[in-house]
Amino acid sequence: MHFSSEQRLDGGVLEREFTLGEVPGILWTPVSVSAPVPLILLGHPGGLRKMYPRLVGRARHCAAGGFATATIELPGSGDRPRLPAAEQARADLRRAIEAGEPVSDEIIDALILPLVDQAVPEWQAALDALLALPGIGGPAGYSGGVISIGTRLAVVEPRIAAAVLFAGSFVPRAMFEEARQVTIPLHVLLQWDDEGNDRQAALDLFDAFGSPEKTLHANMGGHTGVPHFAGDAAAGFFTRHLK
Repeated sequence: MHFSSEQRLDGGVLEREFTLGEVPGILWTPVSVSAPVPLILLGHPGGLRKMYPRLVGRARHCAAGGFATATIELPGSGDRPRLPAAEQARADLRRAIEAGEPVSDEIIDALILPLVDQAVPEWQAALDALLALPGIGGPAGYSGGVISIGTRLAVVEPRIAAAVLFAGSFVPRAMFEEARQVTIPLHVLLQWDDEGNDRQAALDLFDAFGSPEKTLHANMGGHTGVPHFAGDAAAGFFTRHLK
């Protein structure tokens, strides 16, 4: 892990940009806490520069609660090389939506499954490097989307002790079987009127999760209309399970 820049943000948060191999990322840590703090991985749909305002807002909120946070760029997004198969699937998705046709399982699989297969090992490598840093300790949590990435991480990564999952992306049918293997505490956030989300698929995925403790937090509004109190509820969830 190579740190390329750092700056102090208002509110006592240290922001450091890094690269891990060819993967760029950002780490935020509270500067007022001396003891090792738990880590939350911030998931997103790709494009760190575009997503930065929302990511740094989430990071500030977590830092106020005594958590370090980190994120990495997704495969095929931002300045990373494009994935031809995913680009084709994205074009097929746009055509289906513009034509008013249902989005097929084949398109969803081609768009999401290769992304999950590549992104999850990269998140695990980031977790290796981040937990080795002074001032950061376990356990770790995962917060955000793509929900299939969070689902896979919850199954294969034992260092993830709890997850807040954002239901706002297409879900391949294969992920429902993986969801049944999830056992960690879950807090699932659903925007009820999300124009780009299959609400029923999100509800079915929540039903499939095998976690003994799982909560569905649904709010009215579109994809970007998450109310502030939803963040407060997620912060409380991590405080209960990571501290």
